[in-house]
Amino acid sequence: MSSKFLFQTYTLAHGSSRVVKESVKTVVQNCSILSNLAGNNDLYRQAREASDKARNQEFTLTADAPEEFDIFQAAREKSKSVKHSTKKGNDILTNPKRPKTSKKNISNKREFSTASCRSNKEDPKVKKQVVSDPEKVKFEMSQSAVPSSRISRLYHYGTLAAGVGLDVLRQSVQNYAKGEQSSSVGSMIMSPRNIERIAKKFSRMRGAALKIGQMLSFQDSAVLPPEIQQILLRVQNSAHYMPASQLEKAIAFELGKDWRTRHFKSFDDIPIAAASIGQVHKAVTESGEDVVVKVQYPGVSDSIDSDLDNMLTLLTASRLLPPGLFLDKSVANARVELKWECDYLREASNIDRFGQLLKDDPVFVVPKVFHESSDEHVLTMEHMKGTEIMKKEWDQDTKSWIASNIMRLTLTEIAQFKFMQTDPNWANFLYNEETKKIELLDFGACRNYDKEFIRIYLNCLRASAKKDHKMVEKYSQDMGFLTGLETDSMTNAHVESILALGEPFSPLENHGKPYDFTGQTLTDRVRGNIKLMLNERLTPPPEETYSLHRKLSGAYLLCARMKAVVPCEQIFQEVVGLDYE
Repeated sequence: MSSKFLFQTYTLAHGSSRVVKESVKTVVQNCSILSNLAGNNDLYRQAREASDKARNQEFTLTADAPEEFDIFQAAREKSKSVKHSTKKGNDILTNPKRPKTSKKNISNKREFSTASCRSNKEDPKVKKQVVSDPEKVKFEMSQSAVPSSRISRLYHYGTLAAGVGLDVLRQSVQNYAKGEQSSSVGSMIMSPRNIERIAKKFSRMRGAALKIGQMLSFQDSAVLPPEIQQILLRVQNSAHYMPASQLEKAIAFELGKDWRTRHFKSFDDIPIAAASIGQVHKAVTESGEDVVVKVQYPGVSDSIDSDLDNMLTLLTASRLLPPGLFLDKSVANARVELKWECDYLREASNIDRFGQLLKDDPVFVVPKVFHESSDEHVLTMEHMKGTEIMKKEWDQDTKSWIASNIMRLTLTEIAQFKFMQTDPNWANFLYNEETKKIELLDFGACRNYDKEFIRIYLNCLRASAKKDHKMVEKYSQDMGFLTGLETDSMTNAHVESILALGEPFSPLENHGKPYDFTGQTLTDRVRGNIKLMLNERLTPPPEETYSLHRKLSGAYLLCARMKAVVPCEQIFQEVVGLDYE
């Protein structure tokens, strides 16, 4: 085996060991309760037995997977519930827009006891109401408990790193024994066995692991290696939901133990969707309104930082991602957005704001929020009846109409609202054939943009529509895309890519005619410059553009996927205009 191969193997092992070391560090720094447990021999012995049992347990993705119990998490949540009750008591003063809640309801929210966590049995006082037939669920999902404590999540990352590392070692030993030339460490990391292992682990973990996969899956295949694309595709197609006992505790912690009888006439225990941060259930309110209830996975919001740190360690150890991707900056941006998306109170406010912004729009509809049945990690909204735009084969005129209006909305959010829903997931757009409206979903990743940044950004778009090479370079430097010290090849590649993206809006290219995305070549031209830019880029893109370009790229890909004919030049003139500001 070559010295280069041995060095790569060492790098992988070192990356894996860092995850394990971080687990130990977290225990030492964050679990001061251990010192108190040590003084109680019985309790300490019970905790050790529970820990040993969990460590030796084989984790599976079956419906009868037991729910894990973590005494450290129980103690931390108990403390958090006390602080939360104090905050909720003064909520009317700090948030006057929030509907008033009776004292009875406030005291009834987030009731918690470590004894209830210790048992895996359902509360016999809670009568389960199952409205839907599980056989009618349109897509197959697996049920598995969410690792909710920081320590248990670190344990899962540690076992993933160790499993991948051991498999690489096994492959290298087999190759050596057969006298075959050793494969590269990168190819062995991304072997079919390890891709299966990583995809299953990410799907079980949910939270940051799954969300990063979804965010990166919208990157062009020229940016990410095919091995990473395989994992992202597997993760995108995976769906796991919480066991009934964990679901019951998660909602009761937010809405109170009697949440079923106080808030709903019926509640479907089988979710209609399971995503990275939470799962969605159908329900009917006491007043008879059809709603969906989004329930966040327990522990997801508290584990974002540690999850991302461990993912960064594993991805860096694999050495598969190009340095020009500035992975640390991408993860930092994801860290902020994930914390936003985990705050359902913030999302409810975003939905209300978008509802006001679009109340007079003839095309778009925003769901109503039921604030009295929502909290920080539970969000109840009007059930929108449309169909996901990619789930049905519409006629071509309808496809072009949908794509045109989504392009209009994207530009309107940038230029007029300066406030954008930045998640490009096409599942967030539903088309209702009866009302002829596009229904919007998922407002957790919404963000504001600074007026000065938008001014420069729009000027850069205007320059690209005018095919003005010098002004595109100037505004790119003003925004921070370029430093002015890049090579000519890097500068030209960047400018040419921006000019290509402005082509659908350009009067010099379209002469007043709609842009046909069916035969477009702009994505191929941009793709041809990506490798050079990743190798020669001197500075990461401006922070604001990570989410903005993800949404704008999503609109372009949508138009191309639908083979839409879109009056982009007209939309740009009406929404943005060609005059510099």
